[in-house]
Amino acid sequence: MQITFLGHSGFRIEIEDAVLLVDPWLDGNPMFPEDRRDQATAGATHILITHGHGDHASSTLAIAREKGIPIAAIHELATFWGNEGEVDTLGFGKGGTIDLNGAKVTMVNASHSASFDYLGGDRPLCAGAEVGFMIAGEGHVIYLSGDTDIMADMEWMGDLHKPDIGILCAGGHYTMDMARVAYAAKRYFDFQTVIPCHYKTFPVLAQSADELIAALPDVNVVEPEVLKPITI
Repeated sequence: MQITFLGHSGFRIEIEDAVLLVDPWLDGNPMFPEDRRDQATAGATHILITHGHGDHASSTLAIAREKGIPIAAIHELATFWGNEGEVDTLGFGKGGTIDLNGAKVTMVNASHSASFDYLGGDRPLCAGAEVGFMIAGEGHVIYLSGDTDIMADMEWMGDLHKPDIGILCAGGHYTMDMARVAYAAKRYFDFQTVIPCHYKTFPVLAQSADELIAALPDVNVVEPEVLKPITI
């Protein structure tokens, strides 16, 4: 399995026979070198989206059309994009599981908000709901939190799915911060590896994961580098 950071909350996850682009915000992302777009998207089989905010979803249609690959997202979001034409979508709901080339992806709850905030106009448009994913394959389970705060749901999510890898928003201001991530990781999960995201991108967000690393001495906390694969 390889997990490659695409900046902010974007990841390329190579698992089983799938190459998943998760929240691949490539256009206008200050962390992503746009001249390496082809490297990020090469061989991609699916796009997986947690919610409609521009820093997660604004590149989605362009990539789907460019690569000819389907978008998997919550039903309302998938329906909206499907109606835009020229893309295939896989809409599902919280608690649902889909098979993406052998990777089993289960949609789980998150606590944030969900809107199209990049389409112009005076008011954001509703974009279904915010979600996270449990991604199982190759003997591992990844909990990809999407944008969220701590939730009591994390207790049963950890107990039922038993993820050993956490890709967790950690920048604060809009989501959990490093201290809250550490609390959730210790209380609800038994991670072997934690990869923080949704930090460093803007000045308002945390600029370092040092606090998280110090708080989880028995966990391999990996500060991801853009386009540098993490092999697990």
